[in-house]
Amino acid sequence: MSDQTNSSWGGRFSEPTDKFVQRFTASEQFDRRLYREDIQGSLAHAAMLCQQGILTADELAAIEQGLRDIQLDIEQGRFEWSVALEDVHMNIEAALTARIGDAGKKLHTGRSRNDQVATDIRLYMRESIDRISAELSRLQHGLLELAEREAATVMPGFTHLQTAQPISFGHHMLAWFEMLERDFERLQDCRRRVNVSPLGAAALAGTTYNIDRQFTAAQLGFDRASRNSLDSVSDRDFAIEFCAAASLIMTHLSRCSEELVLWTSAQFDFIELPDRFCTGSSIMPQKKNPDVPELVRGKTGRVNGHLMGLLTLMKGQPLAYNKDNQEDKEPLFDTVDTVHDCLRAFADMVPAIVCKAEAMRAATMKGFATATDLADYLVRKGMPFRDAHEVVGSAVAYGVEHSLDLADIDLPTLQGFSALIGDDVYEFLTLEGALAARDHLGGTAPKQVLLRVAEGKQALTTR
Repeated sequence: MSDQTNSSWGGRFSEPTDKFVQRFTASEQFDRRLYREDIQGSLAHAAMLCQQGILTADELAAIEQGLRDIQLDIEQGRFEWSVALEDVHMNIEAALTARIGDAGKKLHTGRSRNDQVATDIRLYMRESIDRISAELSRLQHGLLELAEREAATVMPGFTHLQTAQPISFGHHMLAWFEMLERDFERLQDCRRRVNVSPLGAAALAGTTYNIDRQFTAAQLGFDRASRNSLDSVSDRDFAIEFCAAASLIMTHLSRCSEELVLWTSAQFDFIELPDRFCTGSSIMPQKKNPDVPELVRGKTGRVNGHLMGLLTLMKGQPLAYNKDNQEDKEPLFDTVDTVHDCLRAFADMVPAIVCKAEAMRAATMKGFATATDLADYLVRKGMPFRDAHEVVGSAVAYGVEHSLDLADIDLPTLQGFSALIGDDVYEFLTLEGALAARDHLGGTAPKQVLLRVAEGKQALTTR
């Protein structure tokens, strides 16, 4: 048989595969990153075959030693990959057979590359979710540290990017924390559906051999074996679900990035990022560019595109396995790498953010941020809220005309807008008073921020 023909299926063919088609259809250049999972699955499968009397103990020992030697060769860069063998599975199997003879040929008994690759991807996804979850938790730790440090630091809260009400910087960081908390929960929920073993479904219909699928599922740390052989080899829902969760993570990081880019600009000047997370300009010596947030913001489109690609990949496929599914790996691998690295960059960067408290305070004072507090004050004095809204609107108009914040308008002038206003009003017009007054679950009061920080730290320790 020609060396251009894959010996795992070449018996049916009368001529070797065209060299271009060979390269076009091969996946070993990118799916070789699954070598650990492929060997892990093969070890479990071989142990099951021995338990069921399909392999002898000596054959099992030879397979185990051969696979471990192959893994060592791969990790030390000695393994020779062949495009003629198409994929990671056949490269490893061919190398095993070359080393140990017929015992290597028996390894594939009772399985197919269809359930083999489905198993490999699930093992890879499980480990990837765990790594990404760890980086996400590390970023959350950083956010809690920053929130605790800046619990009483005043900044303007925005709607429509217009100054709305005063909040604490710590409270803002806790909003990011909550976004990531939902992301963590989605990842863990996705992991449960990932952690199901398709091994033993074979090509699509199962196998005639007396296999024990529960054994291999337990050996590989899966929660259970899958329940339908057709679905087992054709399902990529778990990959799409992960990419959907990843897209939300990146969307959240992108929103955070946008705020960091704004806040570091000269126009806002709210924070400073450490030099090690920024770059300069080749022509403008004064520039300090927030490249990490900008790049994370840009990479979000890349991950969102992978989600759309996988959805489109699967939408027209009949059951069971089709060659189309080879196209699932590159977008999935890139999504894993991108999300992990973006979280890592943020987890390193966020705790090192330096707040410019005076600049944020000055910005808060410019936007009549305590207008709602004055309205609430009048409501507590007995005025209907809509009337209070109108009164405060008139006071704001006066402040705009005379370039005065509400807290800077003298008492007689304020009383001209409403006789209900007393000299105690200024307690509610100060920024600190406005923060402290929102002392309830989820509020921006520094006391509430610190309580939520403590709760967050406790939750992270139990993961």
